Amino acid sequence: MSQMFDTVSGWEFYDMLTERTFNGIVFGGGLVSTQGKVVYSEGISRWVAESILISIPGDQHKKQRKMLSPVFSIAHMRQMSKVPLFNDVAKRLENTLKAKLANEAQEIDILHWMGRTALELIGKSGLGYSFDPLVEGAMPHPFSEAAKAFIPTVAKTFIEQEYLLPIIVKFGSPKLRRWLLDHCLPFKRYSAIRDIVDTWHRTTTGIFEGKKRALEEGDEALANQVGQAKDLMSILMKANMEASEEDKLPDSEVLAQASQLTIAALGFLLISITFAFAATDTTSNALSRTLHLLATHPEAQERLRVEIIEARKAHGADLPYEDLVALPYMDAVCRETLRLHAPVPKVMRVAREDVVLPLLTPIKGVDGCDMESILVPKNTKIIISILNANRDPLLWGPDSLEWKPERWLTSLPEALHEAHMPGIYSHLLTFLGGGRACIGFKFSQLEMKVILFTLISQFRFSPSKEEVVWQMTGITTPMLKKAPGKPQLPLRMELVNDPEKA
Repeated sequence: MSQMFDTVSGWEFYDMLTERTFNGIVFGGGLVSTQGKVVYSEGISRWVAESILISIPGDQHKKQRKMLSPVFSIAHMRQMSKVPLFNDVAKRLENTLKAKLANEAQEIDILHWMGRTALELIGKSGLGYSFDPLVEGAMPHPFSEAAKAFIPTVAKTFIEQEYLLPIIVKFGSPKLRRWLLDHCLPFKRYSAIRDIVDTWHRTTTGIFEGKKRALEEGDEALANQVGQAKDLMSILMKANMEASEEDKLPDSEVLAQASQLTIAALGFLLISITFAFAATDTTSNALSRTLHLLATHPEAQERLRVEIIEARKAHGADLPYEDLVALPYMDAVCRETLRLHAPVPKVMRVAREDVVLPLLTPIKGVDGCDMESILVPKNTKIIISILNANRDPLLWGPDSLEWKPERWLTSLPEALHEAHMPGIYSHLLTFLGGGRACIGFKFSQLEMKVILFTLISQFRFSPSKEEVVWQMTGITTPMLKKAPGKPQLPLRMELVNDPEKA
């Protein structure tokens, strides 16, 4: 068990599973759902709220998802690409990095800038709110600081989450529990979590109330806000106001979704997460991983740069949605990175009832007989290895552990098609599948492609002289081998000369 959760050597344990046993544990559709009925729920704590989309069960989850789904449709992604939300953020990042590199090439902590950029992208396009001017030396927004601190702080309370919290949340009223937390639990880690949640609540409540007033004043008032009435929260709130009484969500639940839209540190976290969790830490780490891989694969970086520059010549710097998502090598680079290096390598599920889990290939039982399914009793905790499902050599071939974007430019292995992997995205479990799949996966891909389109055309990336290690935390995180406690990813960057004329 300790090997599975070891942040440093955990990679070796999962590689061992790939080589020895995992090919017998690949599942059919049963782990995600059984005949359309969700029988597994997330093993996630209730530190933040009981009404956010990732933590609620049953009919209420379906009701919230029904309200949110149109916001993340392809049609809306196209609409957002017509409003300079993403491109404005990308341009500000480009200008700041160009100023830093004006005189000479240098090493830049790309994780720092991707984290700030991802939060600003979700702030403007998700909430119609600006968190960060994306300039050197800007004072961090309190929400951003809280988001960065959440995962490390909650990680220190694993025992409490597993054994105490399920009991505590049933004790007394929320007001009583808050009083006990403030006055009877003098532990710094609990106070730190309380302060983080309070910061999120203040921020999202302020945004929510401002938008509610703007909606009541009419579309013109709403259009004057940062998101120009095209941000996801404005659309969600407007849809909720216009919904039937049966489908309408109370303000408290809409506000909980507002928290989701920005609480990145909960995290591209546990990936069955809804949109907001894919919004910042996960997206920024996926972008950082992509840039790291391109830095260590210069031929792939140059091939991508050529494709981007040709697209800029044909369509301009602000590429329309249809043309951006149609860039074949850009798409291959993103898919291969999300396959081999899913930002969240594993998630936990809890069986809500007794269920039989079908296996893709039989395994040997302790009695030596072949087993084609496994009985999973109610309340059993299951760890889903997204990492191994995405890397299984029986499905992806003997080169499954190699980063090869080219595999997506040809036909995928027949065994992969026959396996019917239940993932929502490209035969992968990166965004999970079924009723609890990541609702905002198209949005996160759009974020990645907009930023890559901007950065690769303007800058060349090379590896740092320092050794970088990726730790298997809740969200895989880069650190320097000599400084394992500090998330960072230094990459050498230099300007690309006259990219439009290259």
